[in-house]
Amino acid sequence: MADHILEVDLLRFESGDASARAAVVDGLLRSLTTGFAYVRHDVSEDLIDEAYGLLQTFFDLPAEEKARFVAPGTHGQTGYTGLLVETAATAEVADWKEMLNWGRDVAPGHPLRARFPHRYHDQVLPEAAVPGIASVLNAFHDAIADLQRRVLRIVAVGIGCHEAFFERSLVDGSTLSRAIHYPPMRSAPDAPHVWAGEHADINLITALPRATAPGLEVKVKSTGEWIPAVAPEGGAIINTGLMLEIVTNGVIAPGIHRVVADAGQEGDRYSVVQFCHPTPWTILSPVASCVTPEHPQRFAPIAAADALDLVLWDINLIEGGRPG
Repeated sequence: MADHILEVDLLRFESGDASARAAVVDGLLRSLTTGFAYVRHDVSEDLIDEAYGLLQTFFDLPAEEKARFVAPGTHGQTGYTGLLVETAATAEVADWKEMLNWGRDVAPGHPLRARFPHRYHDQVLPEAAVPGIASVLNAFHDAIADLQRRVLRIVAVGIGCHEAFFERSLVDGSTLSRAIHYPPMRSAPDAPHVWAGEHADINLITALPRATAPGLEVKVKSTGEWIPAVAPEGGAIINTGLMLEIVTNGVIAPGIHRVVADAGQEGDRYSVVQFCHPTPWTILSPVASCVTPEHPQRFAPIAAADALDLVLWDINLIEGGRPG
């Protein structure tokens, strides 16, 4: 079992021969025993730079201006979320961060929107405050969503499924992009706040092309120690979520992580992550290839929508929900 994060080449899987593809699959599965992997990709670095620049312009706005883009009733799935709102499921105090959330619109008459009105919303982006930001963030979202789709093709092969196993469930899924601003810790209120407390993500996989400063740490399962995770140049961090744990019957466990500032770290930190979600009506259940006499089925089937709602309650993103 690996205790460090490996780097794999997405393009080598897509264009290489059978031996090259097998090596990428093996490397990714070995790395994901940590819950994390570094994936070399072909997403435009210029697009990533442009998105970060516009997002920093937004987060630099006065608090009352940013508050215009709060979207009540959307449970943090679009619009602005202010400081000290989201709380890690295992934490007693809120995270010291603010966020801008967005996804892709689904047509008003689409059956997903009719059945899951609390999951599909009109997107709230600060175009009025930062002209041009909507088109750039939508392009960013599409590029990273495609990256995650391609990574999941490698995962599918690795767990003994058809390469396209996840594809259908991702079409019009509720995949969420989230820009996060972590202000300097010296400005945090007097409480044991961190940028983001220890947690696992709910979704299938999460992608982080890069951040502007260190801070992301991964918990090593075998020792409990924390190690830094920094995307290499031209690469993205991929981590696994609770939904993938269900689908793989625990063969691929979720990556436990946190975001903390070093003692001497003075500045802000910005990151943009994307949570890859299947459609809410997807039934998450262990695949046959991951259930054996030695590894019996651990998880009962659950709808993706229900799994997500439970986590949103736990992390305090349902208004009037979790007390504390």
